[in-house]
Amino acid sequence: MKSPKGVKGFIIILILVLLVVGYYYYLSNRNYKERKEAEVEVTPAQELLLLNFDVNYPPTPKEVVKQYMEFSKVLHNEELTDDEIGAVGVKLLEILDDELANNKSREDFILDLKSEIKTFKNNEYSIVNMYTSQSTDVEYFDVEGHECASLYGTFNIRTASGTQVLTDIFILRKDDNGHWKIYGWQPIAGEE
Repeated sequence: MKSPKGVKGFIIILILVLLVVGYYYYLSNRNYKERKEAEVEVTPAQELLLLNFDVNYPPTPKEVVKQYMEFSKVLHNEELTDDEIGAVGVKLLEILDDELANNKSREDFILDLKSEIKTFKNNEYSIVNMYTSQSTDVEYFDVEGHECASLYGTFNIRTASGTQVLTDIFILRKDDNGHWKIYGWQPIAGEE
């Protein structure tokens, strides 16, 4: 039989261990809650605006088109202010070929973009899915000394009457920095 002193000592040590463990648990959770409260949720538009194409430009034509499609999805599906549309639109210009980007002033480009978005939303459309050609389906060719590539990009659009599939063929051209830029696109015949 154990002595009452030994049992009493064991209980005191057990209580002290439980207090230390409980205090550690309290401090750990308090710091976690403080960190969670300090974290700021970033919107999809803000994520696009945080992209640094000078440091991390998409390396392949397929990745450039995927990035363009992500811009389209955010611009057309999210509830953005006019200022956000303008900022995202200007950011979008960074992946367009200079020749395409310079076809219009920035102001006209943003006005056209806002009009397109308004029409899209008025028709209650939304982009539900998007995908590009397989990497092996990208066609490379030269035009007047410029490296070019073409591939397909497909959008699944939810409409009031169901889902519509829109496929565009994208043409990209490599710039002087070795970056693939979107030179243009057009809908596949019969899908306008």
